[in-house]
Amino acid sequence: MNPFPITETVRHLFLIFSSFGLAFVIAIALARPFIELLKSLSIGKQIREVATDGKVAKLFHKLHAKKTGTPTMGGILIWGTTLIVIILSRVLSYFGIFDHSLLNRKETYLPIFTLVVVALLGAADDYLNIKGIGKSKGINVKPKFLWLTLFATLGALWFHFKLGYDQIHLPGIGDFFIGFWYIPLFILIIVATANAVNITDGLDGLAGGLSIIAFGCFAGLAYVQGLMLLAAFCMVIVGATLAFLWFNIPPAKFYMGDTGALSLGATLGVIAMLTDSVLILPFVGFIFVIETLSVIIQLTSKKLFKKKVFHIAPLHHHFEHLGWPESKVTMRFWMIGGIVAGFGLILGLVGMGI
Repeated sequence: MNPFPITETVRHLFLIFSSFGLAFVIAIALARPFIELLKSLSIGKQIREVATDGKVAKLFHKLHAKKTGTPTMGGILIWGTTLIVIILSRVLSYFGIFDHSLLNRKETYLPIFTLVVVALLGAADDYLNIKGIGKSKGINVKPKFLWLTLFATLGALWFHFKLGYDQIHLPGIGDFFIGFWYIPLFILIIVATANAVNITDGLDGLAGGLSIIAFGCFAGLAYVQGLMLLAAFCMVIVGATLAFLWFNIPPAKFYMGDTGALSLGATLGVIAMLTDSVLILPFVGFIFVIETLSVIIQLTSKKLFKKKVFHIAPLHHHFEHLGWPESKVTMRFWMIGGIVAGFGLILGLVGMGI
C-alpha cells in the first residue's frame, strides 16, 4: 500500500498548473523565433487613420504613429500555443503523464472552437490592416460586428437547444429562469466581450495583463465547480498570454492584433456562460467594461451634442493624451482591474455557497 497516496485534489491541481507551465514554456520558447518570422514576412501594424465615426483620427495617429511597422498578429502565439498544449495533453494522457486530455466534449470543445473561429476572423482583419485594404485599413466595423453576431447566434442556439441552458445564476440568490431570453443574452455577452477586449488592446501590455487576470479568475470559478479541464484550459491561456506579455510590455516587441484580442474576448464570454457566471463577468473584466463605455459615451455625445467627453476614446488614450506615460496607464489599469476582479471572484465563490 502506498504510504503517500496521491489524492484526487492533488491530481487536479497538478493537471491545472502543469498545463499552465507547459503553455508558458512553449510560448516563451517560440516567441523570439515567431517575432523574427513576423518581421521577415513584414507583418507590421498599420496605424488607423480613420476613427470609428468615420472622421480622420488625428489625435490617435499623433500618439501612435511611432508604432507603425511593429510586428502584429502576436495573438497567433497565444491561441497556437493553446492548441499545441491541448494536442500534447491528449498524447501525454495515453502515457499516464496527464490524467486527462484537455480536449473534452463537455468542458472544452466550445471554448476551443470559439478561440479558433474568432481568431481566424481577427486574422483576416489583421491581414487587411497590414495590406492597407479597406477604408479603415481592415474589416469595417459593421461587417466585423455582423460576423461576430452570426457566430454568437450559432453558439446561443447550441447552448439553448442542444445543451438546455435557460437560466442565469444570481450570486447569493440562486438560479433565475429566463427561457428563450437566454439566446439574446448569450449573443450580447459574446459580441460585447469580444469587442471590449479588442477596444482595450490599445497600449503595450494592457489587454494582455487584463486577460491574464480575467482568465485566472475564471480558472478559479471553474475549479470550484468541478470543471477541472475547463480550469486547466483557462490556465493554458494564462500561461500562453503571460509568455506573450513578456515581450509585449513597453516597449512592445509585437502586438496581439485582432486575432488575439477578439478571440480572447469571445472565449472569455463563452467561459462565463459555461460556468454560469455571467453576472460576475463585469467585475472580472471591469476595465474592459469601462473602456467600452468610454467609446459608447464618446460616440453618443459627439452624435447628439457635437461635443467630446474625452480628449480621445477609449479611455486609456484619454489619459495618454493628458500626458501619462503609456506604462503608467497600463499598470494603473492592471491594478484597478485586478482589485475589482478579485472582488468579483470572491462574489462568485460566495454566491456558490463557498
